[in-house]
Order: sequence, then structure tokens, then C-alpha cells
Amino acid sequence: MKLRMRTKFLLSMLVISAGLTWTSLWLVRHSVQQQVRKGIFADLHNSVGTFQSFQRERELTLTHSAELLADLPNLRALMTTSHEATIQDASTDLWRLAGSDLFVLADREGKVAALHTSSPGFTREMAQRALGSPLNTEASGQWWFGAQHLYQVFLKPIYFGPAAADRLLGFLVIGYEIDDVVASQVSRIAASQVAFYYGDAIVRSTLDPAHEAELTRHPVVRSNPATAEPEEVRLGDEHFLGSSLELAPGSTASVRLSVLKSYDQATAFLDSLNRLLLALGLAALGAGSALVFFISDTFTRPLRNLVAGVRALEGGDFYYKLDAQGGDEVAEVTGAFNRMRASLRKTQQELLEAERLATIGRMASSISHDLRHSLAAIVANAEFLLESRLSGDQREELYQEVRIGVNQMTELIDSLLEFSRTRESLRLTFGNVKESVDRVVQIIHAHPRFHPVWISVLQEGNCKGWFDTKKLERALYNLLLNACEATPGEGGRITVELTGISDGVQVRVVDNGRGIPESVRDKLFEPFVSSGKENGTGLGLTVVQKIIQDHGGDVMVEKTSIEGTVFRLTLPLGSESMGDGDGERKLTFSSLVSARKMPVE
Repeated sequence: MKLRMRTKFLLSMLVISAGLTWTSLWLVRHSVQQQVRKGIFADLHNSVGTFQSFQRERELTLTHSAELLADLPNLRALMTTSHEATIQDASTDLWRLAGSDLFVLADREGKVAALHTSSPGFTREMAQRALGSPLNTEASGQWWFGAQHLYQVFLKPIYFGPAAADRLLGFLVIGYEIDDVVASQVSRIAASQVAFYYGDAIVRSTLDPAHEAELTRHPVVRSNPATAEPEEVRLGDEHFLGSSLELAPGSTASVRLSVLKSYDQATAFLDSLNRLLLALGLAALGAGSALVFFISDTFTRPLRNLVAGVRALEGGDFYYKLDAQGGDEVAEVTGAFNRMRASLRKTQQELLEAERLATIGRMASSISHDLRHSLAAIVANAEFLLESRLSGDQREELYQEVRIGVNQMTELIDSLLEFSRTRESLRLTFGNVKESVDRVVQIIHAHPRFHPVWISVLQEGNCKGWFDTKKLERALYNLLLNACEATPGEGGRITVELTGISDGVQVRVVDNGRGIPESVRDKLFEPFVSSGKENGTGLGLTVVQKIIQDHGGDVMVEKTSIEGTVFRLTLPLGSESMGDGDGERKLTFSSLVSARKMPVE
């Protein structure tokens, strides 16, 4: 499919505009996403830093609280009893005073003597395993885990008298559970979702149950906000960025806080931004397209008019009007084209006039030569007929010579008339082309000169139809006459092949003559072109082409060489319905040509 210049220009601008718009939107979105990602990373870093500061303050407060409790006289007095039941019962008030979630008293060997918890499930055995034995050092900031309860504990030794005396009575352990309330507080401080891990198991989190279940199946977030980029975590349909903080570094038990910030919520505003940018891009694309269309139409309209003028000139219209407006290059080209067209029109008129004069000259020369030759023969033989001494046979011979001259003049005049009738109607009759060929062969064989030439006729398929019998036989006669004159007298062979085709018949005339000279091959069917003939007028093949084209067919030289020549005729034959009741009708030249117009090769 051919595209006009304006269409190509419009498509190019649309593609460029769409590409630039899409690229701009992608760059803006990518840049905003990177900024949002950096902002989330900074928020995670700040959140973890805030939690660390909060945790240090909390540890200092709780450590000081544990120290005060360990120095209470009533607690020391209670530990001197070394009786577990008494210690368990009497330590209840101390536990309430401490306000902790876990309260443990152990003797000097590290055996648990009393246990108080705010949530059921954490047993003495769990406390004993977490406490270890024996204990003789002070420790703080430890983490105990049991029955899905995670405690941050602070351990203080209980001395009888001053600590310097080193009279150890036992140990005090107070702990604070990481429960949902603590997780919510940490979440508010970090402004993110949080999850507390013990090992690889989630103890508490602020995520909804579905996301928490997804996080349980996800590998533990290991990213450290101080040293690495946040880790991407996909929970269901939501995208998070996460970082982790080790709460018990150097401990055998891994306690970790994971901070998760929703990337989708942070970038939710991008959807509205994308819609806004897309609307602006489409508006810019539409406005640009309209502007480009206006500009391209302004630029290409003179070119379109110039193309119309070129096409008109190609069709032979030398008077198509073109206005060269403006002073740009297109106007200059249009003006030059107008001048060229005027020059071509003048040159064509001069050429036509010269060709007409040359044709008249060639025709007059050829006709005068042929007529003079025939008239000379007639006059000479007529003068001989005046002689009284001639016998009857001699007079008959002279009379035949006169008739031959008259026939030659008649043939020349008929050819000229046939050549000049450009719109003569054909008289079509239904018949068989094979019969017309046979009659022409008989006429050719009537010439004593062509008796040695062997002529064969081959037929394949149907050759019946509607055609002008007289004119077709004249065309076939001219072809066969040329073939006979081209063949050698002895050993001359001519084959006429008739082949039925879908809408007519194809005739091939094959001879073994000397071929067509190179000098006349390109203008073989032009009038007054002849070569190698004593009395040729140069109208024979022109008449053949005229008759065949009047029938809507074509004639061409299929092959020629020193071994012979092949002429091919394609002759359309109308159906029987073309004829009228008496078997004959007239068909105009124009209707036949429009029915089938074959190219001349």
C-alpha cells in the first residue's frame, strides 16, 4: 500500500510524539519510584534508630528498677528463709510492686524458688532452663522464650549486707513480655508494621492474619538498615520493604525485630499521578496531531497539486492549470513544471507536424513508385496490344500482364483504404477459422511461384466462432504471403497451428525462412516498412495488425532467427449469441477493443 507524503509525515510525528510521551511518563514514574524507595529506606532506618533509642532508655529504667527491688530488706529477709513455699507465697506482693510480666526468685545455686507471670503457660521448668545453673554473675537484657511468650528479662543478685561482702542469698529476675500491646507501641514508634522473631518463628506482629501467614512462609528478613538496602517482601497482593534488627547480638538464641513498610501504600499516589500524566500526554498528543496535520497540509497541498499536474501530463493533458503561489521551493518547481509543459506541448506539436509531413512524404514516395511501376507495365502492354501482327496467344499474354498491373494497383488502394479506416464496423459471421485458413492456403498455392512451398495446417480444440471472414482471410493471406516470400523456393516449409483457447483461437504461423532483418524488427508493424521485397508496399503487416486489433485481438512476433520466424495471432471469437437471426451482425471497432485489448509486444 502506497502512503502519501502527508500520511507518512503524520504517522512519523504521531509515533515520535507517542514515543516521547511514553518515555517521559516512564522516566517520571521510575524517578518517583526511586525517590519513594529511598524515602522508605530512610524511614526504616529512622524507625529502627528510634526504636533502639527507646529500647536503651527502657533497659536503663528497668535495670534501675531491678536494682531497687534487689536491695529491699523484706526481699533479703524472705530469701534467708530458703523455703520455696514461703518464698512463693510471700513474693506475690513484691511482684505486684515490681509491676513486671515475669517475676522469678532463685536461690544461690540457681534453682527457681518462686515464679509469677501475668500470662499463663510459662512454667518453672521453662524458667529453670532459661535461668541456667549455677548463676553468680549479674546479667541484664536477656531474652527468655517459652509457650509462645517472649520476655526481656533483667537479672540481679541478692546479697546479705553490702555487695562487697559477697554473701549471696539468691537471684531476682524480672521480665517484660513482648505482647500485642508492646508490638503496637513499637509499630507506632517505627511508623511501620513490626514482627518479633525468636529464631525463625514469629512471636508477635502487627500484621493482619493473612499477611502474617504469608510472612511465616517467607524467609526471615535479614536486611540490616545500617549496612544494606531494604529487602523486598511480597505478602499476598501487597509489596513491602523490610529491615531487621538483632535484639540479642552474640546470644545463642536469635531474637530479631523486623520492620516492614508497605511499598504499595507509599506509591498509591502514583496511580493518580500516572492518570494525570497520561491525560496530559493524550491532550498534548491530540493538540500536536492537529497542529501537525495543519502544518503538513499547508506544506503538502502544493505538492499534491503538482502531482495532479504530472499525472495530467502523463495522460496527455497539456492544459492542466497549476498556480505557482508563493516564493518557496515548491512554487519554483511548479513554475518550472509549467514552463516545461508548455515547451513539451510546443515540441509535441512540432514533432507531430514533422511526423505527419514525413509520413505523407513516405506514403507519396511509396505509392508513386508502386503506381508508376504498375502504370508503366499497363501502358507498355497496351502499346503492344496495338500491334496487328500479334497472335491470339500473344494478345492473351499481354492482356494478363495488364490485368496483373491493375490488380496490383487495386491491392495497393485496398490496403490504403483498410489502413485509413480507423473506426470501420466489422461484419461478423459465424464460421470456422480452419476453413478460412484452408481457403487462404489454396489461394497461395494458385501462385506458380509458391508451388514448391509445403504448407500444413494443424488444429487443436474448437476454432468456431464469430469473426469477419473476409478481413480475417485478408490478414492470413498477408501473413502466409510474407512467409512464402521468406522461405527458399525449394524446401520451404510453413506450418499453420490453430489452438482453441477459452475465449477464441490462437494462430501460429511458423516458417523456415531467413528470419526478419535486425533493422526492421522494432518497427515491423509500422506502415511503409519493407525489406528484401521487389514490389512490397510496406502495408501488409500493418493491415494484419489493424484487422486483428479490430477484432479485439493481437499479433506479435513470437520468435525470429536465421532458422525461421513464428508469428502468433490471438483472435477472440464471440459466442453464438452475438449473432442475429440471419447469422450476421455488425460490431463496432470501439466495442471490440473494449471487450479485449491485448498489449502489443
